[in-house]
Amino acid sequence: MALVDIEAGLGDAERAVLDTAHKFAEEVLRPAGQELDKLADPSDVVAKDSVLWRVFDKYRELGIDDFDAEEAGLEPIQAARLRAMISEEMGYGDAGLAISLAVKNFHRFFANMSGRPELIERYCGPESREIGCWAVTEPDHGSDSLAFSESHFRDPSIRANCIAKLDGDEYVINGQKAAWVSNGTIADVAALFCTIDGDQGFGGGGVAVVPLRGKGVSRGKPLDKLGQRALNQGEIFFDDVRIPASDMIIGKDAYGFVIENVLALANSGMGTIFVGVARAAFENALAYAKERVQGGVPIIEHQNVRARLFKMFRQVEAARSLARRVAIYNGTNPPMVQYSIAAKITSTSTAFEVANDALQIYGGNGLSREYPAEKLLRDARASMIEDGCNEMLSIIGGSKL
Repeated sequence: MALVDIEAGLGDAERAVLDTAHKFAEEVLRPAGQELDKLADPSDVVAKDSVLWRVFDKYRELGIDDFDAEEAGLEPIQAARLRAMISEEMGYGDAGLAISLAVKNFHRFFANMSGRPELIERYCGPESREIGCWAVTEPDHGSDSLAFSESHFRDPSIRANCIAKLDGDEYVINGQKAAWVSNGTIADVAALFCTIDGDQGFGGGGVAVVPLRGKGVSRGKPLDKLGQRALNQGEIFFDDVRIPASDMIIGKDAYGFVIENVLALANSGMGTIFVGVARAAFENALAYAKERVQGGVPIIEHQNVRARLFKMFRQVEAARSLARRVAIYNGTNPPMVQYSIAAKITSTSTAFEVANDALQIYGGNGLSREYPAEKLLRDARASMIEDGCNEMLSIIGGSKL
């Protein structure tokens, strides 16, 4: 049963936006994601003639990012609910592309936060076409660099791989971000999370808005991955890259607080996206069970298949309820990271378990790339590591209890 069929209290404006998002997910994201997934070389995903660029263009044409909830007469809670529902639809279409489309605007958040008219005009205006990325992961540091609750976060003996140092009225950036930077090889600008001076561990960090097309910036090859192959990821190298000191939007004093809040918002977003993945796996399996005949009847007539499908249905609805509740709260209040982490872990684990059960319902056909089950399983598996691996996130979340 589709989400819109059971959602109570939607107004006409909300339904129109949601219908548009659902159509985009089904007719644009899903076929594009399947096409990109089958490319053997990840460099082809970002080639000039790739369908990826048409996805970006069509998403921009939709105007979802520019939807004015206040102009549409939506209350803050309604607007937060609608954003969560749209995020779920994007994941329903394709997880990798959903993440790419979400991350491409990450730098705008910090440009707006700066309050500087020139940055806001450059990156947040209606004509802005820059693709952004969240550059946080490093070759030697993954989820540990987000673990603001742990003692190692402020250990000066732990050296980061990317360091910015103040030189007059500029910061000079040197080092590397790892191959897991989403949109890493295609981004025009980064929301760069790096340490400042490198003498206070990860806790002495900062967030800068850094153009990536200038002198001193180079990239690695796109990463060849198990799942979410439509999501471009790759290394970024900085060699004496200079930015105005004022482009370091967040300094050492506020860095830990910002890490906590960004992690809360990112994990909440992952929660809604991967509810969409779980829902896609369930709906595909349900449709297949009604068509596939074994023992003289469609397999949904077999009790064990029906029981498995209902278990999947319960899991999807439970994950959706938590992810939606957290997204609405975070959209109308200061975010609470423990709830966001709970939503991310629950939704990603559910997506993997439901996709695994879906593959089992497909049987041997589930192993074939002609059917969607194996791709959904691979995409879901990746989610349990990205944006903080679930084990480390549990430790961070536990510290807030």
